[in-house]
Amino acid sequence: MMEQLIPIPYRPLLAILCPAIASIFIVLFGKRPNIRESWTMLASIAQFLIIFSMVPTIIGGNAIKFKFFTAFPSVDFGFSVDAFGLIFAITSSFLWILVSSYSIGYMRSLHEHAQTRYYFCFCWAIFGAVGVALSGNLFTMFVFYEILTVSTYPLVAHDQTPEALFAGRKYLAYLLTAGCFFLAAVVLTYHFAGTTDFTNGGISTLAEASRGALMALFAIFLLGFMKAAWMPFHSWLPTAMAAPTPVSALLHAVAVVKAGVFGIVRAVCYIYGIDLMSELGLGIMLACIASFTMIVASLFAIAQDNLKRRLAYSTISQLSYIIFGVSLLNTMGVQGAMLHIPFHGFMKITLFMCAGAIIVVTGKKNVSEMAGLGRTMPVTMVAFTIGALGMSGIPPVCGLISKWYLALGTLDAHALGLLAVLLVSSLLDIVYFFPIIYIAFFGKPEPEKWTDGGNKNSNKKPEIKEASIFMLVPLTLTAIFSIVFCLFPNTFYILELAKLAVAGLGGGV
Repeated sequence: MMEQLIPIPYRPLLAILCPAIASIFIVLFGKRPNIRESWTMLASIAQFLIIFSMVPTIIGGNAIKFKFFTAFPSVDFGFSVDAFGLIFAITSSFLWILVSSYSIGYMRSLHEHAQTRYYFCFCWAIFGAVGVALSGNLFTMFVFYEILTVSTYPLVAHDQTPEALFAGRKYLAYLLTAGCFFLAAVVLTYHFAGTTDFTNGGISTLAEASRGALMALFAIFLLGFMKAAWMPFHSWLPTAMAAPTPVSALLHAVAVVKAGVFGIVRAVCYIYGIDLMSELGLGIMLACIASFTMIVASLFAIAQDNLKRRLAYSTISQLSYIIFGVSLLNTMGVQGAMLHIPFHGFMKITLFMCAGAIIVVTGKKNVSEMAGLGRTMPVTMVAFTIGALGMSGIPPVCGLISKWYLALGTLDAHALGLLAVLLVSSLLDIVYFFPIIYIAFFGKPEPEKWTDGGNKNSNKKPEIKEASIFMLVPLTLTAIFSIVFCLFPNTFYILELAKLAVAGLGGGV
């Protein structure tokens, strides 16, 4: 049916336009919340369906391209859909549906101000993220990358407190600076190669540049992708936790940081190519950056009492698993990196939505205050446990699958030292996640939190109170999907798309 209604070449355009069109109606119906939020839900569902309808075409080995105009000789502004881009687009669009529902419950429960602005900016953030996913070249990707930065600033600074405004300024300082480096990388790539198109196996003409120039260019690419929050360019991310929890979920699981690691994978596999990366020894540099970030960020996470900040440092570590995988420059490593983009998205968004539910129901923000929450908010804490298990690579959650591919990638690369880094990092995941689970289910709650009025000797159980259904259903679904992806990795054709993307890279993969 979708095949008949929408010509294939126009689907990328329509997918991009869904949130942009919805943002107009969100403003028009700003004073009628039910209609305003219905537009958000409608646009998110429509976008996912359009994106998912492109999967059979891509799996069938066909290309989907749409060109707006030619900006410079050999540089078009347009879209080119491939298997890797679809993985990111499917993840972002599907999670937007769930975050939209969650936002309704969160924003209404806390009676947040400026809700119309919030939903408007959220739409444009998804517009930017999906635009990055479907871009056909670096030039188009840069435009959407910067739209993503600008549109998320009002979300980070949403509370308009001194803390939130400082977080917003820091966010812009880091990411607009990164944008300058990204633009420089685009210009230099065009100068050296005569094109900025993403090409399986890399742009062949790029190899004609000198070794020093190519190494410098790659360093500029890495600085351009500071959204990946690799250390030491990471501190904007924990600071941005001043934002409302649905925004934190957007930053960590759906759009912003994923755009960063997505960009690094694009540069490695579709600009440089595996062979050129190996020849230049850039995989070793990338592996060192990723390994350092994975370990040090986990150590920072252990020291955090604030739950959202602990999750933020966890994100910094987990993002570097993706960088780590692609640095291995082999089939298993790159495939593990690609799979970790959606799998981490589902697991991390579960954790953040659980954190938000806890804030809404109890007002608690610190791990040390969470004693007994497993008994008062059992559904929320079970979902949190599922996400934490997955982050640690423990079955039956999908983090096991991507980490398994990463481990196989280290063996294929004959890099036992990197395998040790992967195992130590996973152990540290357990160290900072499991105390949260233990204190929630086995810790003794404060007396005043019990329904008997505070009698420590009473045998009465605490009252079960969960967040609203708008919040509880999305976090439950993402937790369930985190398990489903482990048992059935090809859900949404994710595994097949990852295999197809890797198969098309050629060279040393």
